[in-house]
Amino acid sequence: MEWWNNNKVVSFLPEQEIEPEARQQIINTASVPFLYKHLAVMPDCHYGKGSTVGTVIATKGAVIPAAVGVDIGCGMIAVKTQLKRSSPTLRDTEAGAWGYNLDLLEKIREGIERRIPTSAGKYNGKISDTAKPRVERLEDIAKKDYKKLFGTNWQYQIGTLGSGNHFIELAEDQNGCVWVVLHSGSRGIGNKIAQHHIKIAQALMKQYHITLADEELAYLAQGTPEYDDYLQDVHWAQQFALANREEMMDRVLAELSHTLFDQSAEDSGIEVTRINCHHNFTATEHHMGEKVLVTRKGAIKADTGDWGFIPGSMGTRSYIVEGKGNVASFHSAPHGAGRRMSRNKARATFTMEDFDKQLKDVVHRRSETLLDEIPGAYKDIGLVMEQASDLVDVRYTLKQFLNVKGD
Repeated sequence: MEWWNNNKVVSFLPEQEIEPEARQQIINTASVPFLYKHLAVMPDCHYGKGSTVGTVIATKGAVIPAAVGVDIGCGMIAVKTQLKRSSPTLRDTEAGAWGYNLDLLEKIREGIERRIPTSAGKYNGKISDTAKPRVERLEDIAKKDYKKLFGTNWQYQIGTLGSGNHFIELAEDQNGCVWVVLHSGSRGIGNKIAQHHIKIAQALMKQYHITLADEELAYLAQGTPEYDDYLQDVHWAQQFALANREEMMDRVLAELSHTLFDQSAEDSGIEVTRINCHHNFTATEHHMGEKVLVTRKGAIKADTGDWGFIPGSMGTRSYIVEGKGNVASFHSAPHGAGRRMSRNKARATFTMEDFDKQLKDVVHRRSETLLDEIPGAYKDIGLVMEQASDLVDVRYTLKQFLNVKGD
């Protein structure tokens, strides 16, 4: 941990490891007058839209809508199952990566893709029986008609994955237990909500002639209708994201139970432990004796005893962790490996031959559209976890053997 920028920034990686664009973005964010204490920078930080990915921004009196960004509530869900890597159902010692039954894994992958729409703009054709109570709950807690306001059938987005770095994986831990892990957020409705409030904040800055180091730092002041409206919408979108991950996880477990046990997930007792955590979100919390608004952009809450999930890339290890409640980090920890190069640079740097080599032990859908998600485009997750040793304790180390991604 080191302090810089006149003690307005505390970083959990060396300052020289932060690329210049991200460093300037951090300095800009730390300049806002309503910042509480300091900005906390996670080991996986990199330049991002709105604010640096891997930053924790505590504020008093205002909120920055672009800091959370457009994928409100993006995060992880992980389920430990009763399955073992050594299970005869999954294993085939004669063939396959790590001795897994590749035909069976391909069948599972295809089954997951049938149950869960993937890729941008792909939604459910109807509201399923499992999604219905989740939709009804979201309708009950909504203070407004989001479908009418933003012109999107958000009800049909519950249980959909999206694209980019969102994924579904089967992985095994150090004890040979099989986990299902999943990364996604608030889909199209979260994007619409975020864009709406970012534009309002930027318009207010112009109206009141407020000059900022970066227009993405446009804020909404506490005590105004715009502030209250944003928090109402962002908290709803975070609930949407949680429900979306829960629905997808239930569908994956249903596919595994059907394929492996020929019965329902409930009857098979496949689930042992479930962890669901945001890493793009805003929450009111108490820190250093005061009530503040904490915005985590690419960071998980890691208070003492909090369980979380920190993924690597689609070909590297991931970690189930327990928080240490580090005060300087505002009880936070990194959200993943973090990109070390842009998507365009990754496409210019790597080939599909590189893609095949780096994913040789993972059952996946081979597609050139996924080249920018190659593990080499991401930071070393091992180094990230080493630098996060003051923030979390590792409880399980996972290595995936099946990956599902959208285009």
